[in-house]
Amino acid sequence: MDRKETSPLLPPGHSEEDTESLYTKTSAPTPLPKLQLAIVTCIKVVEPVAYVQIFPYINEFLSDLHVTADPKKIGFYSGLVESIFAIFQLVAIYNTAKLSDKIGRRPVLLCGVAGVALTTILFGLSTSFPMMLVIRAIAGLCSGNSAVAASIVGEITDTSNVGLAMAVFGISWPFGAILGPLLGGGLSNPATKYAWLDWEFFRQYPYFLPCGVSGVLALAAVLAGYLWLQEVGIRELLAMPVMFALCGSAFAMSFLSTTFEVIFILYSYTAVLDGGLGFPPSQIGYSLSMSGIVAVFIQLLLLPWLLRTFDKARLYHWTMCIFLCIFPLLSVLNLVARSGFDEATGVIDAHTTSVIWAGIVVILALLRTSNMAYAFSMMLVKENCPNSASLGITNGLVTFVMCMARAIGPMFGSSTYAFSVDQNIIGGFGWVIAMMVISLAGAYQSFTVYRKQLN
Repeated sequence: MDRKETSPLLPPGHSEEDTESLYTKTSAPTPLPKLQLAIVTCIKVVEPVAYVQIFPYINEFLSDLHVTADPKKIGFYSGLVESIFAIFQLVAIYNTAKLSDKIGRRPVLLCGVAGVALTTILFGLSTSFPMMLVIRAIAGLCSGNSAVAASIVGEITDTSNVGLAMAVFGISWPFGAILGPLLGGGLSNPATKYAWLDWEFFRQYPYFLPCGVSGVLALAAVLAGYLWLQEVGIRELLAMPVMFALCGSAFAMSFLSTTFEVIFILYSYTAVLDGGLGFPPSQIGYSLSMSGIVAVFIQLLLLPWLLRTFDKARLYHWTMCIFLCIFPLLSVLNLVARSGFDEATGVIDAHTTSVIWAGIVVILALLRTSNMAYAFSMMLVKENCPNSASLGITNGLVTFVMCMARAIGPMFGSSTYAFSVDQNIIGGFGWVIAMMVISLAGAYQSFTVYRKQLN
């Protein structure tokens, strides 16, 4: 036998206890700062709640305000209301990130959330379309703290626990996606839904209650942050890395995810014979909340396992590719609805309704699975950041790009959908082709990120 094969692998005197101790020291993750992470996550929930709680009722709200006499044009105006928030968030995001590096994360974060709370409450008192736009614009300006929150999470963690921290922090958006539509769909028009809320105030302002509850939740988050959130050290602005591929894929990811929400709402609201599903606001809210519940389980159960098993860049590419399936599958639901639609009664039969809901479950599950790309993107941003001092500006760059996509997405999606239906492009489904092109571009950019990580 060769002498090398009989040589001991460990030096003399090295016991099993020493080996176990060495393994523990090198592999044990740093404990999470649970309280700080919980507070930042709760504060971050406020933005998606404020952003999406209007979705179930916005078309009905605009119709009640008589913004247009043509129901088919409601989608254009709702797209403006939905986009204006992200447009002004886009204006604020970069400067907010810089400001947080100068005066601290805590005051910037808390002031922004307080502004979101007040504007959300005021939105429920809107009496005109211009008033809606102004309030949502101010809310967007107050919501430019996504990069600040992400920077806090990055600064209170290290490489050993950042995966779990990002999984927990990532719950903020899906949890907001659960809570927001439930508030919007369940609390709008309370005077007609609940006898014990049949007040004159709610008859005059039928959409105030979901806005008021959302605003109170935001104020509660501000109070929690004021009492318990600790200040994170101020970082000087240093050089920014070139992250073209990551920014490009992040833009596509945010664009597709946001545009899907808008198109799904319009698609669900549109009559069956006009190319939609003919759902009332309550069913739209239930379906969006259901997808949020799925997202929570994905974030808590599936995401940590995937991160332990596969490479982050590969997972990022895989989740981006899922968008290629989502939009074509969505268009099929109208064909299913037409097969069981009775024009005389305007009702879809029970069997067809079950098939439609099964399809919605599959599509929304795919959407929430693809939304794991947000968490992968945040981790890849941190890995590609040249040093900890530039983490804020790096997060600001990628968040700026995502916010730009969110600003463009709703307007593009609603306009493309309305144009396709109005001009009967590919049977009213021309929007599917547009979304497929963007999905392909996003998949290509995410593959570029994966290829760069391999190199």
